[in-house]
Amino acid sequence: MGADRSYAYGAAAGLLGDLLLGDPHRMHPVAAFGRAAGRVERALWHDHRGWGALHTLVCAGGATAVGVAAARAVRPSAAASAALTAAATWAVVGGTSLAREARAVGHALERGDLAAARARLPHLCGRDPQALDADAIARAVVESVAENTSDAVVGALVWGAVAGVPGLLGFRAVNTLDAMVGHKSPRLRRFGWASARLDDVAGWPGARLTAVLAVLAGDDPRGAVRAWRADAHRHPSPNAGPVEASFAGALGVRLGGTLSYGGRVEHRPVLNGAGRPVRVADIGRAVRLSRRVGLLALGVTVAGRLIGKGRVR
Repeated sequence: MGADRSYAYGAAAGLLGDLLLGDPHRMHPVAAFGRAAGRVERALWHDHRGWGALHTLVCAGGATAVGVAAARAVRPSAAASAALTAAATWAVVGGTSLAREARAVGHALERGDLAAARARLPHLCGRDPQALDADAIARAVVESVAENTSDAVVGALVWGAVAGVPGLLGFRAVNTLDAMVGHKSPRLRRFGWASARLDDVAGWPGARLTAVLAVLAGDDPRGAVRAWRADAHRHPSPNAGPVEASFAGALGVRLGGTLSYGGRVEHRPVLNGAGRPVRVADIGRAVRLSRRVGLLALGVTVAGRLIGKGRVR
């Protein structure tokens, strides 16, 4: 069994593990990385971009180096390589946890329990839940499902196909650092700049693949393309824009608008303005679309790796 087939089997097994088991409940590797990155942040923090870049280099570079060392250690054994890829994929992909949290908020809204929905929303995104009514919470969930389909599933599979286990671990490390320090708060505006910019670069291919697959897997391909072309560039994030716009068009809903993060109000452009407002039932539709996109991404990235490596030979 060649190295590329080992990766293909391992990636498929890892994604299947996520579908069946979800994230590890205890000793999650990403949580362990987050704790380590937090300690490095406390040791290095200065209100300066250079120190932030060093923090990014130490943390993301360290995670990638671990992946390189592990991959080299198992290289003589195809079975061990496949097992390592499966474990790494399972650890970094978070599609099942994303779906579980989104559905939990949706179930609370269906029961009319707005307090429970507000309490659960921070598991998905960093918005101020107390400022949101039921419709705004539903919209926040759909937007979070769209963005995290790229960040927590497709982007990792893309970099896994490009660079194997080091790509999987490195991408997840960069994405986690952005979530930790890539904010525009006064304390992190300069220190987190490098992590935020690196996340933009690393997330670029996965976001575009996610948008393409949402077009193919959604209920309204033409609407998804139309919303992507018309509105993606108006979003403040270069990667969330294409993903959220394509999801909005595919689902036939209107996303974007006013939101609040950490007490800071943002007025974001409307995506797919011709769509209808988000309803609670759209949460389940967004989750199902996310699932289809993730499975398609596995097929596309594995095929791309096999074809690309074959041409190199």
